[in-house]
Amino acid sequence: MSAVYLLLLLFPLVSAQTYHWGPCPTPKVQPNFNLQQYLGRWYEIAKLPASFERGKCIEANYNVRKDGTIQVLNSQFYKDKVRVAEGTAVIPDLREPAQLGVSFSYFTPYAPYWILSTDYTSTSVVYSCTNILYIFHIDYAWILGRSRFLPPETVSYAKELLMNEGIDLFRMKATDQSGCKDN
Repeated sequence: MSAVYLLLLLFPLVSAQTYHWGPCPTPKVQPNFNLQQYLGRWYEIAKLPASFERGKCIEANYNVRKDGTIQVLNSQFYKDKVRVAEGTAVIPDLREPAQLGVSFSYFTPYAPYWILSTDYTSTSVVYSCTNILYIFHIDYAWILGRSRFLPPETVSYAKELLMNEGIDLFRMKATDQSGCKDN
């Protein structure tokens, strides 16, 4: 009975997300991932719904800190102003450098941030999944670009890659990158 109450308490949190019954899939990640080439600015092209991303002009900037962790600066234009969230990424297992963990608070554990594919210069496909008691899981997926707009065939290829890994993209939406100001 307590699992039912927990699910009811969690429902408002997951209602703005994409969730499925059962445990998370385990997609293949980018082989021979090179963090140094990945650093810098990435623009969000498309995503599965995420309650923490509701604006437009969404982008992420990655830089290595002196302590070896990765600074993650996410920004979006929401409710007439630019909103920035700073987080930390780590590579928990150096044997799998494309499987990062990201946290935006000292009070939350690192969430998976897996780079499934990147060419470092134009496109990146990222996936994250969180198991909830192994009863269901919450999916996140992003298609990122080094520019605000990618050719349609590149976006189609990225979506196909995600679907081939068993990730449901029914709720994936394009991110509004029109009228954005570059820093």
